[in-house]
This record gives sequence, structure tokens and C-alpha cells, in this order.
Amino acid sequence: MYAVIKTGGKQYRVAEGDVIEIEKLDSDEGAAVDFENILMVGEGEDVKIGAPYIDGCKVTGTVMEQKRGKKVEIVKFKRRKHHQKRTGHRQYLTKVEITGISA
Repeated sequence: MYAVIKTGGKQYRVAEGDVIEIEKLDSDEGAAVDFENILMVGEGEDVKIGAPYIDGCKVTGTVMEQKRGKKVEIVKFKRRKHHQKRTGHRQYLTKVEITGISA
């Protein structure tokens, strides 16, 4: 069985046992997390699609790690103007293992 969840402004297709990296959640390592915004649940040809979310459906997970992603370099450059600017950004991420899907 798999589900499509929405968190952090993005959608993820998850199944039991999957490990995903999502936008930072305010939870400690080892804490249980419930995802309520379920867009789709299915297995084979038996698929439920929400409008926009499915009522009474829940995906549970366990927080494995709080970390930061790879650095993204931003370079602003204007030719012939003697202007160059370099900055960077590292996104805060949460690593979550999906432990259960209840439809």
C-alpha cells in the first residue's frame, strides 16, 4: 500500500518502510509524527483520491534525524559593471521513516 502526502508545500509518494527527507518539522529525534494531509491512498487497482484530502486517513512516521541539506551556491554577476556577489543557502531537513498507513 502506498500514499501521497502533502507536507512543507511538496507532495511525496510513500510506502511503509520508506525513508524521506522533508522540510524541517519541530520534533525531536525518535518522536512519532502524524501526517493528516493525505491526497491519495492505493494498492493495485484499489485507489482512493481525495478532494482535496481523504477523511479519516493517516500516515505515521518516526523522526530519525534533524539535519541540513547540501549548500546551494547563488552567484549574481553583471558583466562590464565590476559587480559580482556570491551567497549560499542550506535548507533545514528532517529525515522521517514511514511506519504505517491507515486508510
